[in-house]
Amino acid sequence: MTNAGTTVTADLPTPAVRLPRRRGIELTLIVVAVLLSVYLSVYGYCAVGIAKNGTVPPGAAGYGAGLGVLALLAHLAVRLRAPYADPLLLPIGVLLNGLGLVLIYRLDLETPGDRAAPTQLVWSTLGVTLFIVVVLALRDHRVLQRYAYVCVAAALVLLTLPVLFPAVNGARIWIRIAGFSIQPGEFAKVLLAIFFAAYLAANRNALAYAGRRVWRLQLPTGRVLGPIVAIWLISVGVLVLERDLGTSLLFFGLFVTLLYVATGRTGWIAVGLLLAALGAVAVGRLEPHVHSRVLDWLHPFASIDAGQGPNQLAQSLFAFAAGGILGTGLGLGHSILIGFAAKSDFILATAGEELGLAGLSAIFILYGLLVERGYRAGLALRDPFGRLLAVGLASIVALQVFVIAGGVTGLIPLTGMAMPFLAQGGSSVVTNWAIVALLIRISDSARRQSGYDIEVAA
Repeated sequence: MTNAGTTVTADLPTPAVRLPRRRGIELTLIVVAVLLSVYLSVYGYCAVGIAKNGTVPPGAAGYGAGLGVLALLAHLAVRLRAPYADPLLLPIGVLLNGLGLVLIYRLDLETPGDRAAPTQLVWSTLGVTLFIVVVLALRDHRVLQRYAYVCVAAALVLLTLPVLFPAVNGARIWIRIAGFSIQPGEFAKVLLAIFFAAYLAANRNALAYAGRRVWRLQLPTGRVLGPIVAIWLISVGVLVLERDLGTSLLFFGLFVTLLYVATGRTGWIAVGLLLAALGAVAVGRLEPHVHSRVLDWLHPFASIDAGQGPNQLAQSLFAFAAGGILGTGLGLGHSILIGFAAKSDFILATAGEELGLAGLSAIFILYGLLVERGYRAGLALRDPFGRLLAVGLASIVALQVFVIAGGVTGLIPLTGMAMPFLAQGGSSVVTNWAIVALLIRISDSARRQSGYDIEVAA
């Protein structure tokens, strides 16, 4: 019996029926994808150097070799411990991470006193190392279900710690000690996804069929829904106090999505949208920092009309407009005019200006594939916990991309978050590699279960 109230079943045997694993095809696809990732990264690295200095920068070969070695080690870990895993997840992660390093290096050339690419490469190495550890050490994703309450306790501690440290750019989301900084909320989102998945899997029937019916929505009893709502409210409340509204929105979207998947009732989507709208209006009017961002969203060119020059959002919109269809070319844009957040919140503006609509569309397609393969792995599983965990992890990526892309393009008010794999941020890139590792483990289990079903049917 687990902490979440469910029993973890024994591992399914390796299917005796020989599945069409297509190992040769998968290996070829992964090798081609990794080589493409390395080629594009090295090409981008050289193109930036040529555009800015007229010569190929020193160390381009070493940069490509380092990225290739990391990708190869990750690939070997997958082939050793997760041979049935989805072959697209790892190459997508490598390609996005490599492209992010190129964009950060390109922006470093404009800020020689503030170089972020070397640090980002170190964090990427740590992220791939964590990826390998998770793939090798976690034999079965269902083991995580035993530690649901440990995960939620650790998540609440991580979310609370930044309150003890000074605010940075108006938000208390960082822990800074002796020049070293991390963002605990990035790790907390994975821990909360594990807890939400475990709790909802253990109580899905009570959530769907017990309690009162209000209009067309079946409300669960307070005894069942109360604990998870309390955890969610505490998490979001702490984040609001820290002015980390982007992560607050992410946790809210994750909670509503998993609640809908667990119960199968579309009414939760409507309730979630209504509550999100009411919360956004309240916070936007009462919190000065958020109110200013709402005003910038409604009137992005007001500072220009007032003779104060363009603000960050206006500069971002100018960058997207300058990129056109094919972009200006790597190293030939002016997105650095955005200011201090050009390498983090607004790095998508650099991609839009220098790679154009075509490059930006390719990036969104990669994110879409990553999310789709996560959902596919969840749908193929029989155990409710694995299904909810896969959906939750994929939804974290989807919500981040929507919130960030919507903010920098003026679709929604801007909230401070990091674009997965692309933006500067060590905590973010490490956490996203952990998400990819868990999705690979889940996809391997899903394929093994499908093979077991074939054996039983035969």
